[in-house]
Amino acid sequence: MRDLDALFKALAQSAFRTKFRLSAKEKAYLQLKGMSLILDHAEDFVQERLAPAVIVNDGMQTPMRGHPVFVAQHATACCCRGCLQQWHHIPSGRKLSQSEQAYVVVVIERWLNRQMSLSA
Repeated sequence: MRDLDALFKALAQSAFRTKFRLSAKEKAYLQLKGMSLILDHAEDFVQERLAPAVIVNDGMQTPMRGHPVFVAQHATACCCRGCLQQWHHIPSGRKLSQSEQAYVVVVIERWLNRQMSLSA
């Protein structure tokens, strides 16, 4: 796992990662539901889609849009196990620990908070 400041500095250098932004609809959904519920969704998505040791459709399990967490996952390279290994130094081929899952949610939360502050 990486230091968050170093991670976000590296992500800011990626042309692909910096293209991701929350749409007006996704921002409205986040505001309506609240950050707490959205982070509950993030915990569920991470547990179901990223935490298993073997993911049949790894690399394709995270939609590009439709939920603020999905967008955040792509923006922060928390979308698949390959990206987690490359960007976050979390090895694939084994189940994510609870602390690794919590780390991913913190990364997502930081990106979402930044997106919401940009529109304020």
